[in-house]
Amino acid sequence: MSICSLHKKLEIVPGTRADYEQLAAHHYRAEKPAVIKAVFVLRAKRAAGSFGAKPAGVIVYAMPNPRLELRTVATDGVFAGLDRQTSLALLNRNVRCIARLIIEPRFRGIGLATRLVRETMGELETPIVEALGVMPKVNPFLERAGMQAFAPRTPVAHVALIEALSTVGIESERLVDPADVQDKLDALRWPASDFIETRLQQFLKSHGTRRSMPPGIERTRYVLGKLTQRPAYYIWRHPELEVTLP
Repeated sequence: MSICSLHKKLEIVPGTRADYEQLAAHHYRAEKPAVIKAVFVLRAKRAAGSFGAKPAGVIVYAMPNPRLELRTVATDGVFAGLDRQTSLALLNRNVRCIARLIIEPRFRGIGLATRLVRETMGELETPIVEALGVMPKVNPFLERAGMQAFAPRTPVAHVALIEALSTVGIESERLVDPADVQDKLDALRWPASDFIETRLQQFLKSHGTRRSMPPGIERTRYVLGKLTQRPAYYIWRHPELEVTLP
């Protein structure tokens, strides 16, 4: 079955929390959204037969996080500078957040995530839809769906460690592979080994109990996770709706 014909056999319809829970185990985050405002399901059309009991995909919309630095940048500060109660009321009236987007593993890689986002955002009748994504360069499906990306500012401590790693031959594009980075760290000789160990300890000083992690793959995996998994912020503005101010 071609990708095009499969798309034609699937439709997007309003769903429920139960539909989301059928696919929840396929999401990398175990905790579930507390307040769900809308669910849409990607499923087989009745005339197209069944692909199984589970839906092919699901998207969950929830209330926005009250504090997101990049939202202020993306919206030119329209929600900033207000008292907490007014700010929350304004956000809840004008913004919805993509809390979960899950495609059943058999149907991944054929553009269904992009379709789910693109075809459902306007159904909310909300001026702004936002999302956070940790892999914008690896899988930019949110941008393909029409959302605008805003990259987070990299903290000074992160920049310093990334530059230090680069000086000993561990370039930024390799930081997604903890095993490879660990092999390179193990191969370093003095004084490079002492230089990097000092920089790693300095980086971990502000990470609570993690500051005492011993050298090894677990520490490297933790550090690289902090360096590479800073989510980008995505925003979509409804073409016909304006933000309603207090």
